[in-house]
Amino acid sequence: MTHNDILRSVRYMLDLSDPQLAAVFDLGGMKVTQEKLASWLLKDDEEGYVPCPDLPMSHFLNGLVIYRRGRDDTRPAQPLEESVTNNIVLKKLRVAFELKEDDMHAVLQLAGFEVSRPELSALFRKEGQKNYRACGDQLLRNFLRGLTLRVRGSTPAPARPLED
Repeated sequence: MTHNDILRSVRYMLDLSDPQLAAVFDLGGMKVTQEKLASWLLKDDEEGYVPCPDLPMSHFLNGLVIYRRGRDDTRPAQPLEESVTNNIVLKKLRVAFELKEDDMHAVLQLAGFEVSRPELSALFRKEGQKNYRACGDQLLRNFLRGLTLRVRGSTPAPARPLED
């Protein structure tokens, strides 16, 4: 999934205006202009589209955690990820929305996407570990879909997993 897709999805999920979305970046330690933000929110076939780089996405995800949970001054600042993978996005969303393992399964079930406990656990392991598994676009897309249904309180139609 592109970072732009993730930004659009989270924006819709939380019903954030452009200034509110810019404020989330600000919480993560990055000032973003409305013009830059607008270019990141465009779809890739629209004129003026600009891909969102890893560094701004890292700031956004850290800002999202602070936006949802509040700033914790007792903890040291988290380092920024130089490369933002689907696994990192999934981890940050889990932290931001305070989701436990059962919550993660429930969110995926809302989207009609089944994942076993070991498969889900493997997504949160450190890269390079024996049981590490890379998070695919389909899983992240369905997770965002299920999380949107959960956050917005929508009753889903019979869910059909989204495919790549």
